[in-house]
Amino acid sequence: DRVNSVPTQSFGSLSHGGKDPRNVLIPDIFHSMQLKRFTDLSLRMLMHRAHTAKPGEPVPVPVLAETLQWNPNLVIKAAHFMVKSGWLTAIRGRNGGLILARAADTYPIGDGVRILEGAADVIDCSKPACPFLGNCALAPALRLAQTAFYEKLNEFTLKDLVVRKEGVIPVFQVAA
Repeated sequence: DRVNSVPTQSFGSLSHGGKDPRNVLIPDIFHSMQLKRFTDLSLRMLMHRAHTAKPGEPVPVPVLAETLQWNPNLVIKAAHFMVKSGWLTAIRGRNGGLILARAADTYPIGDGVRILEGAADVIDCSKPACPFLGNCALAPALRLAQTAFYEKLNEFTLKDLVVRKEGVIPVFQVAA
């Protein structure tokens, strides 16, 4: 009698206790989708260059590293990649530094994240060899979700991420 009275739950409802998922705090274990640190840093660098009061004024890498509170070596590595990719322009000389290579509204975020994250699949079915290989829909489903993620991010440009509001003090203050 008690066995028959046990309520059944769908797989999807188990993760949030059957409650509206928008009103449930998700445990940290479920927050595993995370961008690479390189991607995070690169986006912050682009946002800094788009957000500052004078985006066309070069900012030296050491100043950028200090402002973003990142290791200067990582900032150099990211800057080199973005200059090679045509996202930033490096100005040489005593007053040199990094500037955006083009207008902030021409940087679709999804395309940038896709390039920075690399072309790897979300899941690798070959290591270790999965017994369901070739007879499973998980990898294609995750690929669709990954594509949808990048497409959704492409609805935003770099300019959208750094909207300036009247009367708000700029986030990045570079000492003169």
